[in-house]
Amino acid sequence: MAQETNQTPGPMLCSTGCGFYGNPRTNGMCSVCYKEHLQRQQNSGRMSPMGTASGSNSPTSDSASVQRADAGLNNCEGAAGSTSEKSRNVPVAALPVTQQMTEMSISREDKITTPKTEVSEPVVTQPSPSVSQPSSSQSEEKAPELPKPKKNRCFMCRKKVGLTGFDCRCGNLFCGLHRYSDKHNCPYDYKAEAAAKIRKENPVVVAEKIQRI
Repeated sequence: MAQETNQTPGPMLCSTGCGFYGNPRTNGMCSVCYKEHLQRQQNSGRMSPMGTASGSNSPTSDSASVQRADAGLNNCEGAAGSTSEKSRNVPVAALPVTQQMTEMSISREDKITTPKTEVSEPVVTQPSPSVSQPSSSQSEEKAPELPKPKKNRCFMCRKKVGLTGFDCRCGNLFCGLHRYSDKHNCPYDYKAEAAAKIRKENPVVVAEKIQRI
């Protein structure tokens, strides 16, 4: 008998049929299914008192909403009446100012829509041939003639020497035959130039006089 009482019962599946093992403490359900079952019970318990409360308070809420709607309509009518009275009480002196403003705006719109188009006729200037001809003739007269290049010739025989001519100290150009001073009767005084050069290069040396005491 003791052996039969010590034997533990075998595992049992969840009563919801989810496939997991159940527990007799959780009404034969697994832990997940048991939690879902408790949440459903709590949600159902919360919804039922709200429904009863709403059912009991429905007539009073309807009457309160109707009263609020009536008060809102009365406020709207009062505001409309006050605005109409204010518009009636507007002074007459303000009306001409508004009329002037509207007239000014209309005149500006007319000016913008219908701009004045002034077309200026192009001025065509024709050149006069009588004026252009004298100017061209004057330009031709003012153009200076280019001087002809001077030909290098021998001062004695008038032979063309080009760049091979010889300049003498007398200031003339001569060929190879007349370049010497005795061939073209050169007036330059070579003796005087040589004497001046000697005097310059060899100054006179004079000893100082002895001063007697």
